[in-house]
Order: sequence, then structure tokens, then C-alpha cells
Amino acid sequence: MSGEPIEAVKNGVQMMIHSLRQNPQAIETAYVSIITFNSSAQQIIPLTDLASFQMVDIKASGVTAMGAALQLLADKLQTEVIKTSPEQKGDWKPLVFIMTDGIPTDDWKPGYSKLKIANKGLIVGCAAGSSADDAVLKQITNSVVRLDNADAEGISRFFQWVTASISTTSTKVEESGKEVSGLEQLPPPPSELVIIS
Repeated sequence: MSGEPIEAVKNGVQMMIHSLRQNPQAIETAYVSIITFNSSAQQIIPLTDLASFQMVDIKASGVTAMGAALQLLADKLQTEVIKTSPEQKGDWKPLVFIMTDGIPTDDWKPGYSKLKIANKGLIVGCAAGSSADDAVLKQITNSVVRLDNADAEGISRFFQWVTASISTTSTKVEESGKEVSGLEQLPPPPSELVIIS
């Protein structure tokens, strides 16, 4: 991903943070982390509350090390998400969005195996553009959407939906204590997004 699409991702993240900061329930409950992957995977923003979130530059180039990203995600879910114990109330289950415009260029299955053990929340895969492989995403999660046109408008609409999904999840857990477990419990996606599974 480069050029207009990566600029649209940066703008989408900034719009998402700005919008979530206007939601009193989201600002109390939502934390955001960003992991990027190309020839390697990097957590460019650790799990951070909305008030403290500081945007950094997102760069994308090279190949698609999705396996490394899944492994890093699993590691961070285990170390950064607080589990409930007799002594403390833990975090709500995480809501993870994986956006890719390519085909994994590393062995993604070991990272996926680790993620299956670590993740107890909802993972939503987004295949962005015609070169994205939704078949791999469907093996990672039962919740996959496709964005056929990964231009600035399409990516902007994707992030609007992500924002609405986080807001809905924050409200639901605060009001009912029930957590979102499937794509059908999130707001309807915009017409640019096609539900694959």
C-alpha cells in the first residue's frame, strides 16, 4: 500500500481518534494500538487510551509479513490486555481490525496458531483492493469484509465504520456488560464494504 491509499489510512486513523474522543463512553473504555506490517511487523503505537493517543507516521512498502504481524499481535494481546483476576477487573475483550491489500509473503500459520491461543475477542479482516487475498483472512477469522476499491473515499468509509463499531462496542459493554462477538453485532457496513463471511 502506498500513495493515495496509505495517506487515506493515516487520515482515517486521525478521523477515528477525533470522533472517538467525542464519545464519552468510548473515551472511558476504548484503547487503541496500531501494528503495521511490510517486510517485518512493528507495533508503532502500544495499547493507549484515547486521551493519550499521539498519531505517528504510518509507512507501508515492500512485502506482506502477515505471519509476523499475527505473532506480534498475539504477543501484545497477552502482555497489554489486562485479564480479570480475583484481585482486579480486567479489560473488555479486544476488537481487532486487520487490513491488508496483499497476499502474505511469509508463513502466516505459526502466527495464526499463536493468535488463536491469545485472542478471546472479535477479529475483523478487511481485504482492501483487488490484490488482497480474502481466502487467508477467512481462515484467520469468521468476520471478513472486502473493500473492492481501496481509494481514499473507500478507505475513509472503512474507518468511519471502524469508528462506529468501536463506539457501538463501548456503549454496549458499558450499558449491558455484554461484549460484541460477531460481525452481525456491529453497525451495518457502508455500501463500499462487502461482507465476505
